[in-house]
Amino acid sequence: MKKEIKKFLSYFLVGGSAALVEWGTFALSNIVFNYNISTIIAFILATTFNYFLGKKTTFKNDKQTKKDIIWVFIVSGIGLLLNILFMNILIKVIKISINMIAKIISTGLVFIWNYLSRRLFIYKEEKGRWNIIMKRILVTGGAGFLGSHLCRKLVNDGNYVICMDNLYTGKMSNIEDLLDNKNFEFIKHDVTKRINLKVDQIYNAACPASPPAYQKSPTYTVKTCFLGVMNMLDLAKKNNATMLQFSTSEIYGDPEVHPQTEDYRGNVNPIGIRACYDEGKRVGETLMFDYFREFGSKIKVIRIFNTYGPNMDINDGRVVSNFITQALKGEDITIYGDGTQTRSFCYVDDLIESIVKMMNSDESFAGPVNLGNPGEFTMLELANLIIKLTKSKSKIVFKELPSDDPTKRKPNISLAKEKLGWEPKINLEKGLKKTIAYFKNEVKNTKNIS
Repeated sequence: MKKEIKKFLSYFLVGGSAALVEWGTFALSNIVFNYNISTIIAFILATTFNYFLGKKTTFKNDKQTKKDIIWVFIVSGIGLLLNILFMNILIKVIKISINMIAKIISTGLVFIWNYLSRRLFIYKEEKGRWNIIMKRILVTGGAGFLGSHLCRKLVNDGNYVICMDNLYTGKMSNIEDLLDNKNFEFIKHDVTKRINLKVDQIYNAACPASPPAYQKSPTYTVKTCFLGVMNMLDLAKKNNATMLQFSTSEIYGDPEVHPQTEDYRGNVNPIGIRACYDEGKRVGETLMFDYFREFGSKIKVIRIFNTYGPNMDINDGRVVSNFITQALKGEDITIYGDGTQTRSFCYVDDLIESIVKMMNSDESFAGPVNLGNPGEFTMLELANLIIKLTKSKSKIVFKELPSDDPTKRKPNISLAKEKLGWEPKINLEKGLKKTIAYFKNEVKNTKNIS
């Protein structure tokens, strides 16, 4: 409600002030010039005033294009011409004899025009651009695999999205199509360093997520999970914003309970090579709930299971990207272990839908909640399906299973069904076909570069 009142007053300020400027300019011009010339001068100055005041107040967070500028000048100009027309109608037709009352009424009518014209004409094709309850949303790690899909979804839903990424693993090519969008902003910044922004919601996806990436600098991974989460919690606290933390199924470690439910506390090696990520995400969850208990912060925690789809890095070391890349190149497909270990794979579109649902769920539901596809496949089943879909002649070879690699993983998503009304719709074969189409282009581009 406060935002609605603020926006209402802002429109009144811009439209009403411009109308008053018009009357003042007209009165001064009329001393020297005739009625028609005075009207033109008043119209030009008031229209210019209307645009620049609006840019500094009501629309200060929006990027302006030449088309925007032309439209705003046209609309504000029409509004100010209507100001004169309304005034004449009120005095000559409706017979309002008191000039000041007529000016107040005509100024009010210009305000209404100012608002409706922008809603109906200027940005009618961009959902929510001028919506008075439009959210400003920060997505950290927004140039990464999941972050880029989330940014695109949020922009398409009519939000103003700030994508923050230090490009440690994220890529500008993932968000290239968003860079010219008026409702999208990219900031290169490391989440481990503080930043001051005005936001309504924060999706914290910043963290290296694939084994090669998070093991490249384990201490940096832990810093991202601790300092990064704390910095975003402090920012959320300052803005009274809701923060959603991207946690992971890795907090369950090598599970002794199958499938995994949210009340399972996990089986994690705190000193193993994967601990920087597993334990880092666990401490991230700890911080989230400590801020909730100590400061009343508005939080949401999701535990993401294996996800795949376009924008995955072909060299990220995860099983789906590894298998597809090897199959497309005609290389041997490498399975670590005997191939009986299992994973559950969720297509990215399904996951993004569930993430947004979680953020906008009832404030009393903080999670954690499992998000993933409960369909379970062995590594051997996955490899054979990818060979079939790519029509590859690759052979399967087996290597030793890395230390602390989980032997099974499958989410119980009963809580997500109950609280979010969500379950995945895209099956593995359909999702892999879309992902393979993306990887074909990526592998081709890699060959061209080399």
